[in-house]
Amino acid sequence: MTALLEVHNLSRDFGGVRAVNQVHFEVKSGEILALIGPNGAGKSTVLNMVSGVIPPSEGEIRFAGQAMASVAGHQYAEMGITRTFQNLQTFDDMTVLENVMVGMHAKTKSSLFLCGMQLTRAREEERLMREQAHRWLANVGLESLATWTAGSLPYGKLRLMEIARAMVAEPRLLLLDEPAAGLNHTETAEMSSMLQSIRTNGTAILLVEHDMDMIMNIADRIVVLDQGAKIAEGTPREIQENPAVIAAYLGTGEE
Repeated sequence: MTALLEVHNLSRDFGGVRAVNQVHFEVKSGEILALIGPNGAGKSTVLNMVSGVIPPSEGEIRFAGQAMASVAGHQYAEMGITRTFQNLQTFDDMTVLENVMVGMHAKTKSSLFLCGMQLTRAREEERLMREQAHRWLANVGLESLATWTAGSLPYGKLRLMEIARAMVAEPRLLLLDEPAAGLNHTETAEMSSMLQSIRTNGTAILLVEHDMDMIMNIADRIVVLDQGAKIAEGTPREIQENPAVIAAYLGTGEE
């Protein structure tokens, strides 16, 4: 199967420090690939480069065969790449439904003038946006909370709302930065089930996550980073048995 996302020899320097060094991997459609590693391994930096938040110092990122170096950050959603962040990015005074509708900004065609005039095309577009947002709220189990303000939701529900907002644009690739952070065991199980459902529908998922139980249960493949470099790649079982990975997380006997 042809790779949807290709990352070739990706590096990132911050001043005189190389945070990511020659990292390479691929993600295929309908696959969950996890980036793991100790704190400071460069995982979120890789995710930020893949999502266009920061440019690489070296290397290449290709999505659906297209080089991404000249693609502006705001165009990623139009191309089919959406993401969530480690720190919640919500509009607390807006309703849950309105927060999710924000995720469809790249799909809208009506101008601000048309929306202000409430012309037929703009009204129809808003109706479709609401239907799509309601559908994804139902998918994540939040349909009954659609009219609540986001600021009134508990943390775990906000995480699910972010997934709905990222998916409402129907991306081909979903990027997640620690989606289970701060969740309890039940909420993590709900999140795992949701991500597996998304993958079943053909969306590829690239995620950074520290919850190893979750990763081992849902990931098809795992890439392990340590001190900015890739030290291993394989299935969950292969990663669990890899001596370099064990040493990176636990230290060697000599240490």
